[in-house]
Amino acid sequence: MSGRKALLRAYKERKVEAGVYAVRCRASGEVWVGATPDLATRQNGVWFSLRQGGHREPTLQAAWNAHGADAFAFEPIETIDVEGLDAFGRASRLKDRRAHWISALSARGLN
Repeated sequence: MSGRKALLRAYKERKVEAGVYAVRCRASGEVWVGATPDLATRQNGVWFSLRQGGHREPTLQAAWNAHGADAFAFEPIETIDVEGLDAFGRASRLKDRRAHWISALSARGLN
């Protein structure tokens, strides 16, 4: 098996963890909270859209533009067991936990 095929197989077989994450701006103290079915890949997506200037949360994009990438941290804050839940159940659990953390951290929500 080629190295590329082995890497692809390992990626497909990895354990995916759903959860809630925070994006923190150290310069301003602002916090944004989102939920995702795959915590391991979410930071790359968020950072990519911010670097491109097209993140759908305008307050996060404005803070990124004002303070730069070095002022930001991505923090997984809760992993969520979604084993055995259907798609609706997974989405509902993620939404509930996201709402909890938005309230707990006095944060803004990310979709």
